Amino acid sequence: MTDASLSPDRVDTLVPLTAGDPVHAVRHQRDKVVAATQGSYDSLFDPALEGLSLAERLLAARAIATQAGSAPVAAHYTARLQGLADLTPAQRAALDPGDSPVQDPRLQAILRFADLLAARPVEGDREALLQLPAAGLSTPAVVALAQLIAFVAYQVRVVAGLQALAALGTPAASPAAAAGEPAPAAAPFVHPANLPKPGEPVRVNGYTSETLEWKAWLPVLDLAQASPAQLAVLEASHPKAKTSDYYRVLVHQPRILEERSIVFNAIMYAPGGLSRAERELASAVVSRVNGCVYCASVHAQRFEQLAKRNDVIVQVFTEPQGAGTTAREQAIVQASIDLTRAPGAFGADQVRPLRAAGLSDLEILDAVHAVAIFAWANRLMLNLGEPVFPG
Repeated sequence: MTDASLSPDRVDTLVPLTAGDPVHAVRHQRDKVVAATQGSYDSLFDPALEGLSLAERLLAARAIATQAGSAPVAAHYTARLQGLADLTPAQRAALDPGDSPVQDPRLQAILRFADLLAARPVEGDREALLQLPAAGLSTPAVVALAQLIAFVAYQVRVVAGLQALAALGTPAASPAAAAGEPAPAAAPFVHPANLPKPGEPVRVNGYTSETLEWKAWLPVLDLAQASPAQLAVLEASHPKAKTSDYYRVLVHQPRILEERSIVFNAIMYAPGGLSRAERELASAVVSRVNGCVYCASVHAQRFEQLAKRNDVIVQVFTEPQGAGTTAREQAIVQASIDLTRAPGAFGADQVRPLRAAGLSDLEILDAVHAVAIFAWANRLMLNLGEPVFPG
């Protein structure tokens, strides 16, 4: 793992947060997330990373942040690009396009893929992915690009969530927000007789809670040819990583996968704060909004295992908007939808209902993190392979 102390924390800088700020204090209660987020940034934008030039990576990052409406993140990547002395004419044209289209076919393919995954990840199919090898990118370069695009989608949502929390103010500074806002209306009652029994698969609108497999569209790592570093990262990432197409394609970039795995585990399994079941609910909502059938299945199943019920999952699969069996669930679901669909418009008004529903600032941060990490996870699952249904 990268030593995040070696470089300034980008998220703190972009929000901005400084030591002594209440939101800074809340964020750094999740120091593992802070450190691994910075480690992910450092690995993805390491000038020594092979296969994609730093300029290509920064141009893709800038395009994603711009599309997401994140002015501070877009400005950061623009400034980094302007500081590069070795931009090609095509890269300079992409930085300041004007009326001139990008002429470089390789850069066109990279930016087209970045735009697709940023705006419409469910449309990033096998045909879209394979345009990258056709443009000359190696498998490790394609994996690096996919991770970078997904990371920036995560980054803009973390920054937006922290900015919203900072704009809302601390409960002491905003007593009306802490205690006086009306709670969302109760969800319509769904009788348990109309739901599958716990443990039975939920199948609604093409989404399911049953266990699915996943098949990569790129060559996966042959374990017989794996380096010691790759094997070590697989062993640390997940108990079944060595037999998983997902991990065996991502481990073409072991350092990036290592940092991402730490971020994921620190967000989903950290003690305290938002309950595990509520983190799984937010993850399922994001996956449903993004159209990621595989991630929705995994996290619907985990919610049911933890909460011992599936009523809200049926609602989310049917229509995420308005889903939730309590005011607290409704607030979590709505914030998850808002931050997924429009991070650039996410602000204090979107966070206030969470406060009104009784969430602490740490719980709100955990919800933001869960939404953001599935902006990352969905884009990998949707755009590097496809779910495989049983039977």
